Amino acid sequence: MKTISSTVGHSRSECVKVVVRCRPLSEKEKQEKEIKVVKVNCERGTIQLHRPPVTPPSSQANGNEDNVKIYTFDTVYDCDSKQEEIYADVCHPLVESVLNGFNGTIFAYGQTGTGKTYTMEGVVDDPGVIARSFVHIFSHIGQSSHKQFLVRSSYLEIYQEEIRDLLSTNANKRLELRERSDIGVYVKDLSSFVCKNVAEIERVLGQRSS
Repeated sequence: MKTISSTVGHSRSECVKVVVRCRPLSEKEKQEKEIKVVKVNCERGTIQLHRPPVTPPSSQANGNEDNVKIYTFDTVYDCDSKQEEIYADVCHPLVESVLNGFNGTIFAYGQTGTGKTYTMEGVVDDPGVIARSFVHIFSHIGQSSHKQFLVRSSYLEIYQEEIRDLLSTNANKRLELRERSDIGVYVKDLSSFVCKNVAEIERVLGQRSS
């Protein structure tokens, strides 16, 4: 189970939405006869976590309410959700607001193996949020004859409170977080590349350091 957070900021208010997407059991989990303990109610936006049965039964907690935890989010998706559906429902409105001049952020977080990379990057035949946002952004630009846009691409990693520039020739260099009154918070010396189309931004993405 992985969580996607989206944030949009503008002059009147700030809005943070938390979206949960549950993945299906992996082949390894099926082979090991793991059981599904998550129940998704998409209409209500709730996730139910069921404590798996233990042996002997007498060691279980008293009362069924102790075995079920219910959590509510802005939106939830079950294991049958599609990449296109996630982008259209969650990400498309946020990217549209960015194209209209507002700030926006989309990030996924969760434990290792919960599907963050699949949701954000996807695969060749079924792209994720990042690739779909590229197409969305440059399609919008191509249809805007009375506006000028400048697209810059950067790629960084924050791990254990250290910042690395994944597009730098020296990816091991630790960067510093700074703040200025005119632009706000920024990363000093972070690489930035101007991109004019989807192919160029994908090429920049492909140059990242591991």
